[in-house]
Amino acid sequence: MTNKNFNSNNGRESRKNYRQSLPKPLWRRILKWTFLVIFLFLVAGVGLFAFYAKDAPNISRADLESGGSSGLYNTNGKFVMSLGTEKRLYVKDSEDLQLLKDAIVSVEDKRFYKDKLGIDPIRIVGSMLTNAKSKSISAGGSTITQQLVKLTKFSTAASQRTLRRKAQEAWLAMRVQREYSHDEILEFYINKVYMNYGNTGIGTAANFYYGKKIGDLDLAQTAMLAGMPNRPTVYNPYTYPQYAKYRRDIVLKAMLKNKKISQEQYDEASKESIKKGLKPHNQRKQSNLRKINDPYVKEAIAEVRAKGFDPFRDNLKITINMDQKAQKKLYQLANNGQVPFTNDKMQIGASVVDPSNGHVVAILGGRHLPSSVQLGLDRAVQTTRSTGSSIKPVLDYGPAIEYLNWSTAKMLDDSKYVYPGTNVQLYDWDNKYDGMMTMRHALEQSRNVPAVKTLREVGIPRARKFAGKMDIDIPKDSGLSVAIGANASSLQMAGAFSAFATMGIYHKPQFVSKIETPDGLTRNYDSEGIRVMSKATAYIITDMLKGVIKHGSGRNAQINGLYHAGKTGSVKYSEQDLARYPGYAATPKDSWFVGYTPRYAIGVWTGYDNLKDGTISGIGQQSAQLFYKNMMTYLMRNKENVDWQKPDSVIRARIAKNSNPPEVSSTGEWQLFVRGHSPVGIVDDSSDYDEDDEKTNTNNSSSTSNTQERNSVHHENGSTTQNNKNEKKDKDLKDKPQTGNTGKDNSSDSSQNNDANNSNSENNPHHEQKPNKPGGESNNSGNDENHH
Repeated sequence: MTNKNFNSNNGRESRKNYRQSLPKPLWRRILKWTFLVIFLFLVAGVGLFAFYAKDAPNISRADLESGGSSGLYNTNGKFVMSLGTEKRLYVKDSEDLQLLKDAIVSVEDKRFYKDKLGIDPIRIVGSMLTNAKSKSISAGGSTITQQLVKLTKFSTAASQRTLRRKAQEAWLAMRVQREYSHDEILEFYINKVYMNYGNTGIGTAANFYYGKKIGDLDLAQTAMLAGMPNRPTVYNPYTYPQYAKYRRDIVLKAMLKNKKISQEQYDEASKESIKKGLKPHNQRKQSNLRKINDPYVKEAIAEVRAKGFDPFRDNLKITINMDQKAQKKLYQLANNGQVPFTNDKMQIGASVVDPSNGHVVAILGGRHLPSSVQLGLDRAVQTTRSTGSSIKPVLDYGPAIEYLNWSTAKMLDDSKYVYPGTNVQLYDWDNKYDGMMTMRHALEQSRNVPAVKTLREVGIPRARKFAGKMDIDIPKDSGLSVAIGANASSLQMAGAFSAFATMGIYHKPQFVSKIETPDGLTRNYDSEGIRVMSKATAYIITDMLKGVIKHGSGRNAQINGLYHAGKTGSVKYSEQDLARYPGYAATPKDSWFVGYTPRYAIGVWTGYDNLKDGTISGIGQQSAQLFYKNMMTYLMRNKENVDWQKPDSVIRARIAKNSNPPEVSSTGEWQLFVRGHSPVGIVDDSSDYDEDDEKTNTNNSSSTSNTQERNSVHHENGSTTQNNKNEKKDKDLKDKPQTGNTGKDNSSDSSQNNDANNSNSENNPHHEQKPNKPGGESNNSGNDENHH
């Protein structure tokens, strides 16, 4: 019996061992490993969630109740203004909000009142699948609670759609859900959302759009407002009524599906006109300060948006580079009569930039700005106006020094010139030709023919490249006439001239230096700048542009004792314009002045918005220069007056007038050469250099003041000079002598035929011209020759 049992047990053991030795079915192994991988993923996911969530920012009731619009601050941290233009009407939870709450829950989060977590796993899984297909984080699975958290503590920028941010958002949503009731959360949400036109909160929007309280709105109006937060600009009933109706009907359909309204109510509301009950859309008058700041605020908003943020929804702390006093002074100069204009319709656009960092200090969008328009036309940044001759340092002479190593003594021929391939003759502003002259004289007196011939020598491709480094865009198909006029804004011109002010370092003009998001992240946008030209090029251009103010076309911009440089520009009317308004023939269409010190660069455009508004005549022909003079005087009143120091890469010598090749003369004019490219026998002679002695041998010798006066006028302890930290760091090879490029760029000829295709428009549309004599209109008749 015992043996029998033993044999039986032994057999069972053998069968068990045999079964265990058999390979397991494939499906069991797959299932086992699948569960194991899922488990590991869950553990890793929980760990990663905990890792991200531990750094989540704090969130309080005050945060949840606060408005969602961003604040603007100056570089000293002082509050400037809020971007919300309407005073927020905070609405407390009550029966009057029930219809609105039903609409929001139906369209945004129909399981909201059943949610105990603050997050919706079903929606999250759905969004994860969508995002996996699109290989991005584009679809949202956010509950209303999560949306509230996002509006309170996070940015809507695409760069913020990260796993870290999503984890922190979910963690804070769970905290909010534990600490507040569903109705409280909805109250926070209703008062937090952005509703366009500077309105924060649906209570504010109800008053703005309908002039009513939320409880007084009908079903269709309530649905319209409930749908707007999704895309408030697109679903704007004033500008896009068709999209607003589309969104409103989606909300109504969701309410019907969620059994919050009947079919009869849906049918009636969906047929209602989207414009029923809307108030007439008259933008509210701004405060005087907001009117002054409006052009700057507009550009700052555009810059913030370009960086991926929504300044109206993201509750940002935005540090702008505006100097409030300078901004106010620009506005006053344009409107208080201190600077004369031809008439009240004459307009202006102006920009002030700090060359050392690219900060836009102030901008002027125009004169007589209406109080009822916000974020309106900003003439400071319009790029549809020709610069006239103010482009010459950037596009003609700067590249000639940089690539061809020209000296200020380079002889140029101001004689009859016809654009190649055309019968279009180029004239100077006085309809005369002055023969051979130095590059210095040609730039100071703003002669057109030498400028065009210089561009031809350099070649348009190389000149385009040089200007492009400073964000002046010259079209590829430009003809040689671009040498005396290119389309650019006052801001672009101030930015480009800033590179001369800093000895060749360019900082892109910027309105915003820092953005801080509610979750504590900070983004700084200041940069060290880039070298766009050699120190020699920048210094030589600056030295010649000093002469423009002292002896040349910019004498109305003179400021006694101040070291500064600048260039005039004026634009003639086209033949088509003159056919309509023949009386405009002897006056400029646009008038410019761009000038700078080591501390500030200012670009000024003057002209008219429309041809019919008038022309720049009389004293108005001096407005750009006088505006610059007044503004620069104001800016530099307490600043140290510092001159540019000649770099070792530049040689200074007295050269006999119009000698070719240059010859040294003890009674000659001071001229500058790139070291390594001066004629034999010319050595650096700067021991007895006196700027005011530069023109002793010319009849343009209008000395402004002596050196002692210059050094005693402006003082500021501890101020920086143009020898900033960028120069100390930069050992750019461009400071070494240029070699090779000494002749004409062959590619320049390919551009000349474009002049033939544009012969009508190139009939001197950009040429510097002789102005009307003011006659008895002013006491400036003796300065006619100064307008070039």
